[in-house]
Amino acid sequence: MMKFIKIDENSRVPKYQQIIDSIIHNISIGNLTMDQKIHSINMFSEEFYLSRDTVEKAYSILKERNIITSIRGKGFYISRTQLISKVNILFLVNKLSSYKLRTYNHFINSVGANSHTDLRIYHCDETLFLNLLDKNKSAYDYFVIMPHFKTEDLKHVSFTDKVKKAIKQIPSEKLVILDNIKPNIGETLAEIYQDFENDIYNALKEGVSKILNYKKVILIYPEKAVYPYPRRILHGFRKFCVEYKLDFEILDKVYDEMILKTGDLFITIEEADLVNLVKRVREDEFKLGEEIGIISYNDTPLKELLGITVISTDFKVMGETAAKMILNKSKGKVKVPFNFIDRDSL
Repeated sequence: MMKFIKIDENSRVPKYQQIIDSIIHNISIGNLTMDQKIHSINMFSEEFYLSRDTVEKAYSILKERNIITSIRGKGFYISRTQLISKVNILFLVNKLSSYKLRTYNHFINSVGANSHTDLRIYHCDETLFLNLLDKNKSAYDYFVIMPHFKTEDLKHVSFTDKVKKAIKQIPSEKLVILDNIKPNIGETLAEIYQDFENDIYNALKEGVSKILNYKKVILIYPEKAVYPYPRRILHGFRKFCVEYKLDFEILDKVYDEMILKTGDLFITIEEADLVNLVKRVREDEFKLGEEIGIISYNDTPLKELLGITVISTDFKVMGETAAKMILNKSKGKVKVPFNFIDRDSL
């Protein structure tokens, strides 16, 4: 193995990174193969007159990437030979919803085969997010982050002080922010974002001719959701209703005994509330799209099949744009389209 490893004393590339790059290169050209044993940290440091800490750091990063593995009492082995792309990406999302997964899949399809992307879920938890970032901060070429966090009282917050500090440690050229605009830290970043307040406001304006046929508009906004939603959605909804002088109400959920009246229009965010509402409409024998209206937040193939009117982010554009910004090494803010899609439930 040692005859293949090249360490350039005159290079400005850190020695630990040279070790990583050299091992990856030799895997890619077939000099190192799966399950092949490689030298111990001590042997490696002695051979190249490197500090043990330098070699240990390189091996640690290679282990995090699952490029090598260690077996207690036996040593280190090559664990993966499907390379180990030129571009390694960590994709951090707050929850594994169908929408996030769609964005991720479109990102994967667009970024191409010359990359390896690891998906990690941090469940809107600040501590878990910080641990994932700290553990992997040296192991990836790019970090794609969807920042959504929850406070102790289950309120939504885009960024906490600790999160901003941690993200600031990532070089701006390696960072892509999805969904939320990052607070200004004096650097230009790659940002692909939703404008939660104006998105719902403008989308409802697109459907206003139909919405005005209803007597009351009810937004189902979960106040204590496990994965809380941006309160900017509420602001945009209120702004629309006030501007058009609509009678409106904001409820936490669709209640089992909730009273439905002809002329009600519901806007749901969570899938469970949409399902419960459709069941109630059918049980009470209302005509959906006539006596009772429904608009759902964010589109899915099932909603299209059922004819549910939606207001929705274009997750395909979000994923593809993030991939293009990495491939083109570009920066800047890109607003994702948010659409009103008219179907039979309105």
